[in-house]
Amino acid sequence: MRLRFGQEEVDQAADVLLTWLTESPSTVAFTGAGISTESGIPDFRSPGGVWAKNDPVYFDDFMASADSRYEYWRQKSEAHQDFADASPNITHNTLAAWEQQGNLRGIITQNIDGLHQAAGSQNVLELHGTAREIACMDCDWREPADCWVAKFVAENRVPDCPRCNGRLKHATVSFGQSLPTNVLRKAAQWASESDLFLTLGSSLVVHPAASLPQMARDRGAKLIIINRDPTPLDSIANLIINAPLGELFAAMNSAF
Repeated sequence: MRLRFGQEEVDQAADVLLTWLTESPSTVAFTGAGISTESGIPDFRSPGGVWAKNDPVYFDDFMASADSRYEYWRQKSEAHQDFADASPNITHNTLAAWEQQGNLRGIITQNIDGLHQAAGSQNVLELHGTAREIACMDCDWREPADCWVAKFVAENRVPDCPRCNGRLKHATVSFGQSLPTNVLRKAAQWASESDLFLTLGSSLVVHPAASLPQMARDRGAKLIIINRDPTPLDSIANLIINAPLGELFAAMNSAF
């Protein structure tokens, strides 16, 4: 059985989703950029997003070239204020509440904005890392990003690691850089063991992350896809909701 609801059917969609949520022994949420656009963070691939204005700096180029490291820091510093100014929205807050109530095992996110943790979620797997920290590529030093971004802006120079003088980078996964193996392995375990796999605001085109909903469905989980636009996995989903997340979660909060 496959159900599909549009924006004009938000209340019906909310009722079905809540019923499945309360019946599921193990629910996992999988979130993409669309969950944070209502917090003011542009989707990277939207007309106003980062990749519409800049060519991404690939990891190998970052590691090999001082010029590439400067361009990387320039782009990241430009985007940093969006993350720094953003606050969790109703969807982030509701997912955190579900976890605290025992209705959600945890969140697998493609996002780097840290808003799930800011909302109070404890069990969060960040597939692509976090923009809220800076990490050294040459030792295990890490620190919050704000002061280092400010240092780059003030000095117009890429900072060096204060411990080893190594190459500093936001603690995010760049193009051409492998996802952290331990995080991906745990995400695959959660997907395989889930009874309900809830995807929110993801285009489901970026792999290997996009293989997780498929994995959950193959192992027998019900798959729910909530996204503004169609996705490549709509054909295998049990429930598809094409509606703004804020409206849907407001309806669920009213009914829950």
